[in-house]
Amino acid sequence: MLYLRNLIYHPTACPTAILKAVNLELAPQQLGLIIGPSGSGKSTLLEILSGLAEPTSGAVFWREQELLAEQIQQLAGLVFQFPERHFCGGTILEELRLGHPELGSERVRDALSEVGLEHLSLSAKPHALSGGQQRRLALAVQLIRQPNLLLLDEPTAGLDWSMRRQLVNLLAKLKKDWTLLVVTHDAGDLLAIADCCWTLNHGELKSVDPMTLKAKVQEPQPAV
Repeated sequence: MLYLRNLIYHPTACPTAILKAVNLELAPQQLGLIIGPSGSGKSTLLEILSGLAEPTSGAVFWREQELLAEQIQQLAGLVFQFPERHFCGGTILEELRLGHPELGSERVRDALSEVGLEHLSLSAKPHALSGGQQRRLALAVQLIRQPNLLLLDEPTAGLDWSMRRQLVNLLAKLKKDWTLLVVTHDAGDLLAIADCCWTLNHGELKSVDPMTLKAKVQEPQPAV
């Protein structure tokens, strides 16, 4: 279980806090969805949960244990909004083994199989893959680390409807074994697989019912 307690992020250079007393609970093997516009603090929250930034105050708990800064770095795997910009390996094998040269081929193949890329050659270049395949590879890079929590920043951004649908189906499959926290400005198809939802505006997090949001999305639009 992930707990955030009164999490505040207020850099000294900012006149107001970017995150304001954020409280959140996310159960294992659930997908939590945070929806908010650009600049609302979504990416900052993920950076804190992945250990890339430290909160000004508040606490992060996993299974009732408060985590220190170095423990938070081990908690989660973060998939950036455009993960292909962060690929460093010349091949799929190199990308998956970055920082983990000891990993055997079976572990590598298992990670690729989990995201539906088992058919690809390990010598294929990450930047030569399609957009959807690159998102899947970025997920495999994190899964191979065996984190407790998967964090995804705008996972469907820039994908066409077919690739979005495939990615949503993959996330629905992954949450059977993993805990996922997704941030997005456009919930879209993600609402169908979300177990819990929040809105984030000006650093303030509020819980909302996924079914209520889904009903609003499906409401017919007035004729112009």
